[in-house]
Amino acid sequence: MPKTKAFDDFAGEYDHWFVAHAAAYESELEAVRVALGEPGRCVEIGVGTGRFAAPLGIELGVEPSAAAAELARARGIEVVEGVAEKLPYEEATLDSVLMVTTICFVDDPQLALSEMHRVLKPGGKAVVGLIDADSALGHEYRSRAAKSRFYAVATFFTAAQVGELLTRAGFVQLECWQTLFSPPAAMAQPDPVKPGCGEGSFVVMRASKPQTE
Repeated sequence: MPKTKAFDDFAGEYDHWFVAHAAAYESELEAVRVALGEPGRCVEIGVGTGRFAAPLGIELGVEPSAAAAELARARGIEVVEGVAEKLPYEEATLDSVLMVTTICFVDDPQLALSEMHRVLKPGGKAVVGLIDADSALGHEYRSRAAKSRFYAVATFFTAAQVGELLTRAGFVQLECWQTLFSPPAAMAQPDPVKPGCGEGSFVVMRASKPQTE
């Protein structure tokens, strides 16, 4: 059962976070841009309101929240209402697949990543952005999750755990980038994007589907 109620009821409030925390948003967007590179034919899973897909030139999105999907469509995204565990695409038809702060909301993360693997062409890339559960922001979000409209139903993962899930799904050549070294509410300008993980709260992981299997 997709965890969509808060996003249906408060899609505008969720979307406004990116305006109220513009420096943090720009930091996250740049980290995703670095990891994704040229997206080619790409879909963002859990496209939300389109805040990442639109500026990155991604034309396709999958989103279970009807209210969020409408906002993404207004930003020019072709959105299909669906879930990460059952993607509406044929096998080996996409160059890249993006998932940003979505893995914490899916019912079956392993199946979701296996679906990403299925729809990618050989050599295609999976890019996953997350708030690292081991980070300062991860600890903060978890500590107040019960009182949050959006994170009460979330399951936070560490970067290491997501790396393991990607490997089990058949991906190779795992790389990481990180940003958000400061609390988002206190940021006056974007933070840098650095290779690796373990310092920044926002981590972007990229892995490839093998050319041959």
